[in-house]
Amino acid sequence: MRTWMCWIVVVPFAGWAAVRLSGFEPDWPWVPAVAYTPYAVGAAVLALALACALRRWAAGTVALVAVLAMTPVVLPRALADGNPGARGPGLRVLAANLLVGQADPAELMALVTRLRPDVLTLQELTPNALRRLEEAGIRRVLPQAVTRPAPGVGGSGVYARHPLQAGKLINLGGFGQARAWLSHPGGARVEIVSVHPCAPKRYGRQPCWRAGLEALPRGGGELRVLAGDFNATLDHLPMRDLLASGYRDAADVMGLGLRATWPQAGSGTRLPGVAIDHVLADSRMAVRGFEVLSLKGTDHRPVFADLRLP
Repeated sequence: MRTWMCWIVVVPFAGWAAVRLSGFEPDWPWVPAVAYTPYAVGAAVLALALACALRRWAAGTVALVAVLAMTPVVLPRALADGNPGARGPGLRVLAANLLVGQADPAELMALVTRLRPDVLTLQELTPNALRRLEEAGIRRVLPQAVTRPAPGVGGSGVYARHPLQAGKLINLGGFGQARAWLSHPGGARVEIVSVHPCAPKRYGRQPCWRAGLEALPRGGGELRVLAGDFNATLDHLPMRDLLASGYRDAADVMGLGLRATWPQAGSGTRLPGVAIDHVLADSRMAVRGFEVLSLKGTDHRPVFADLRLP
C-alpha cells in the first residue's frame, strides 16, 4: 500500500513536468491547469519528501527528476535579471482589468494620481465605465485616448499623456485589444497594446485564446509595450513564444514573477492566485520597477511598470 500510495502521489507531477517541458500544449483542461505550475513544483517537493520518508527510492527518484526539471522553469521568476544599457526617457505603464466596467473609477483615479503613468491600458471597458471614468477626470491627467468600449468583457482602451495615433484593433471572439502608437516627447515612437485575449475557461475556448495571443505583434523592429490581462502565465506556450520573439516580462525582470494578479482577494473567486496580468516590454528597454496593486470592484489586480526606452 505504501508503494502504491507513493506512485499515486508522484506520477501526476512527473507527467506535469514532462508535458510542461515538452514544447507541446494539450487542450482543456491543461491550458487552465498549467497556470498552476508554481504550485505543482511545491507539491512535487512534498511528494519527494513522502517517498523519501517511506523509503520508496524508485518513486523518490522520479519525484526528484520532476522537481529538478521544473525548478529551473519557475525559480528564475523570483530572481531579478539585469537590464540592457537603455539610456532613453522613462515610460511608466499602468494596466487594469475593470471586470465588465465594475471597478471603482475614483480608486483608479487615485492610482493614476499617485503613480503618474504615461500610459494606462484598460480591459473590459464598457461604455458606462468609460463615461464614469471620464467624469472622474481621467482626461485631465491622461488627455490622449484610443478607446474601444463594448458591452460585456470585450471593451479595451489606451490613455496617455502624450499624443496617440490609433492602430488596428485586434478583435477575436468578441475580445477587443486596442492598439495605439505613442509619440514620446523624447523622440521615440512606441506601439502600446491593451492585451485581453479570450479566457480559456472551458473546452472549445482554447482556439480563440490562442489566436488572441498569436495576433499580438511580435517583438523586434518598432518599439512596443504589451500590457494588460493576457489570461496566460509564463508557463503557457503562446506566452513563451511571444516572449521569445523579443519581449521581457517586467515582473520577471524584477524578481516578482510569482506575484499573483488574479483573483484579487474579496472578489468571490476562491481559486489560488496566478500571474496572468503582465507588462511585456521590448527587450531593448530597461525595467526599473514593477508593482502589483489593488483596485476595488474588480477580480484582477492592476500592474504597473516603470520602463526606460533605449
